Amino acid sequence: MTRHALDLTINGESHQLMIEPHWSLLHVLRGELGMTGTKENCLEAECGVCTVLLDGKAVNSCILLAEQCRGRSIVTIEGLGDPEHLHPLQAAFIKHGAVQCGYCIPGMIMTAKSFLDERRGHVPSEAEVREALSGTLCRCTGYQKIVDAVIAAARQRNSWPEEARRS
Repeated sequence: MTRHALDLTINGESHQLMIEPHWSLLHVLRGELGMTGTKENCLEAECGVCTVLLDGKAVNSCILLAEQCRGRSIVTIEGLGDPEHLHPLQAAFIKHGAVQCGYCIPGMIMTAKSFLDERRGHVPSEAEVREALSGTLCRCTGYQKIVDAVIAAARQRNSWPEEARRS
């Protein structure tokens, strides 16, 4: 196949790439840019571990062509925080013991971020969180600690640093 140029904005940074037309965003993130925080599993949008934010909305990067992201803003788990300054959702997952093997956690956090951003000022119920996260599968837990972490983060939302509310 013939490669063509593609400029992507990922975590606020511009990336110029030469891609093949059939490459998914997941392939570009992991294989071309080395952003391995976004996980690869089913490649059918069934498990949610590949979730990233596209213009603030949670999407499965395994079924999204990279070309479809031209001119749009992509945020991966690497763009939310860093070890010295965790995003409040990341900190809540750690505090509530919601991180077990860690494989699904990036997708869970990105899905939760999109969900909470859509409901600014609203602390969701357990049922609402479970519904919002239902597209991201975890094989290690019964989800309770994950749900608790998301609700705790929502309760603290007003005290999040401004950059965490935007990212």
